[in-house]
Formats: sequence, C-alpha cells, structure tokens
Amino acid sequence: MTNGDNRRAGPQFETVPLMTSAALVGLGTVLVMAGLAVGSTHLLLATRRWVRELEVPPGELAKLKLAQARTAAAAAASAWQDGSPARPASVS
Repeated sequence: MTNGDNRRAGPQFETVPLMTSAALVGLGTVLVMAGLAVGSTHLLLATRRWVRELEVPPGELAKLKLAQARTAAAAAASAWQDGSPARPASVS
C-alpha cells in the first residue's frame, strides 16, 4: 500500500473544538435573547408611562385630527366647486 491509499476523503475534524464553539454560540445566543428581553421590556414600559402622562390620549387625538382633516377637505371641495376663478397675479 502507498501513502495515497490510507487517506480518507474530505477534511478531518476534531470534536473538542467543534463542541466548544457550539457551546459558546449557544451561550452567546442565550445572552442576546436575555438582552433583547430586558431592552424591549424597558421600551414597552417607558412608552406606556409616556402615553399615560399625555394630556390627550392618542386615540382621541387621532379622532380630532381626522375630524379636522374632513372639515378642511369639505371646505376645500366647496371652495373649488363654488368659488370664482383665480385672478392672475398682477405684474408690477
């Protein structure tokens, strides 16, 4: 037999470094998930506190702005249909 006959096809991997890297990746994933949970909880609680402290709740503010927009649109449509044609600007 020659040296070429005893070789296996493909790369040779050692299990200890692979298992160590898998454990570190798993630990890193757990740390990232914990960080995301803490951060998102803080953002949620801060946003809830901010909404509670508002003078006008967001839902009422949205209704008010919608009513204002409808009134403005109706006034603009009425002015466009019933209004006189625009006069050209005078050139001085």
